[in-house]
Amino acid sequence: FRFSSKCLIGLLAAVLLTWSASVSAKPSTEELARWLPREIGVFRLRGALRPAEVTVAAGVLSPQTVTSPSGVQRFAGADAEYVSAAGERLLVELIRVERDSDAYSLLTTFAEALRNSGQASDLKISKEVGTASFAGSGRIAFYKGITFVTISDPQNPANDLNKLKEYARVFADRLESGEGDLPVLVKHVPNWEQVQDTAVYLAGFRSLKGIVPNQPILEVITSEGDADAVVTNQGNSRFVLVEFNTPQLAGDNDRAILAKIQDLRSQGQPFPSAYRRVGNYSAFVFNAASEQAANQLIDEVRYEQMVQWLGDNPYRLEKLQREYYQTTAGVFLSVVKASGLSAIFCLAIGGLFGAILFTRRRSQQQTTDAFSDAGGMLRLNLDELTPQGDPSKLIGPGQ
Repeated sequence: FRFSSKCLIGLLAAVLLTWSASVSAKPSTEELARWLPREIGVFRLRGALRPAEVTVAAGVLSPQTVTSPSGVQRFAGADAEYVSAAGERLLVELIRVERDSDAYSLLTTFAEALRNSGQASDLKISKEVGTASFAGSGRIAFYKGITFVTISDPQNPANDLNKLKEYARVFADRLESGEGDLPVLVKHVPNWEQVQDTAVYLAGFRSLKGIVPNQPILEVITSEGDADAVVTNQGNSRFVLVEFNTPQLAGDNDRAILAKIQDLRSQGQPFPSAYRRVGNYSAFVFNAASEQAANQLIDEVRYEQMVQWLGDNPYRLEKLQREYYQTTAGVFLSVVKASGLSAIFCLAIGGLFGAILFTRRRSQQQTTDAFSDAGGMLRLNLDELTPQGDPSKLIGPGQ
């Protein structure tokens, strides 16, 4: 179950078309200089930086596919060439977008395009460089924050990838970390840690047509660019998880999807092995071994609801009071625990020293001869009522 190259190009173009135009016009020289360093290891920048209306590694897209009809640029990009003293060359391609998820979408879609082209069928995404990266087909690509970068050797595509990784790490250290993690939607896919290496993430897509061959159900999904999706292989099944950013959009699509499934059933056309709405998610399983197995996959999806008030939170006072009570209770318990532990510690130390002193005194008494007129006991004449004895009448030592 793989994308065709044309579908991937169309999907990536649709993703990029949804990015807003806050980064309009061409980036200035100062901005480009901040993104692209003068040196990368032993390589130095040669020539002027070249602003680009779009730069996607290996020419996956053309500049015309990512501009609006009015010609507004929806992201900022640049490329540069670096040369070492030995004459080696590096080609660096850089794209800056608005969200971390957009950069991750570029990475996963580009990796899938390389797999389908046969250049790197075993290509997998890892965390060796930046937030996520892949190495293969004579290049290394990574994203960190809102920046997507590819580094390749145009003269020697079979160059040592370990060296390219070293240069990529030096480059990545200059970039902002951003969120520093994969999009949350990826982590809500069943077995996400096992399938993330080959997952394809589509940020702000407008259409999912063609991501699974011969599945017309995906044509009815309308997102208006306000939804994200992740596509993974679950064994022999294809799993698609769509997140709509509003419950209204999720509800409208759910009704359209259910109606379309009924039509496909009646017409004898292909339809999903299982479908279900989970919160604002729409989960699809295609080509599963059985409907039960497909539903078991969807059962593993967990939707984590997040409520965000557009204005003032009407429950703000109750929240602050609850936090105050919890903090006060925590401080009280901490003080009680600390006091109790201190008392126990003091009693233990006092008891230990007391036992040592008592044992020492008792051993001294046992080894020392004592003479007393009180049956071996000491008696103090504090009240001076006992008359003093006549020393001449006492038996002397050894008599």
